[in-house]
Amino acid sequence: MADITNEQLIQRLQEKFGEQVFDIQEPYGLVTVTTTRENIIPMLQALYDDEVLQMQFLTTMCGMHFPDNKGQELGVVYHVHSLQNNIRLRIKIFFPEDDAVVPTATNLYLTANWMEREAWDFYGIRFEGHPNLIRILNVEEMEVFPMRKEFPLEDQTREDKINTFFGR
Repeated sequence: MADITNEQLIQRLQEKFGEQVFDIQEPYGLVTVTTTRENIIPMLQALYDDEVLQMQFLTTMCGMHFPDNKGQELGVVYHVHSLQNNIRLRIKIFFPEDDAVVPTATNLYLTANWMEREAWDFYGIRFEGHPNLIRILNVEEMEVFPMRKEFPLEDQTREDKINTFFGR
């Protein structure tokens, strides 16, 4: 099958999902869309099942934290890939920090298992329906989510650093 162009992919997404996809961009040649967490699993399923697109490989999925975006502080980004058509798609969803619940994609992509556990471990995003949502890299007793931008980047009390060596 011939490669699908970005223009064809965008047209297909708009035909299939209409208003469910928004903020369509193409940074560095990678089609990027935003949807809602309510639409993410039906959208991933439709892309997986689509006879033309065949987006059947989840390349990566990770959490994001933007504390200044009130009401949309947390997010998840999915990168899906069609090996048959040599095309990739980035899909983003955003939601409030105090309601960090997203449906699991493990029923569709087995690779989502580890990625969702990592997003839980580092960002506190709970994946509803996940078969084993426990920390994967940090200790279970940990009560914080270390990749959230809630902590200073470095210890301000350190005395062994001379700021002039670090361009400050």
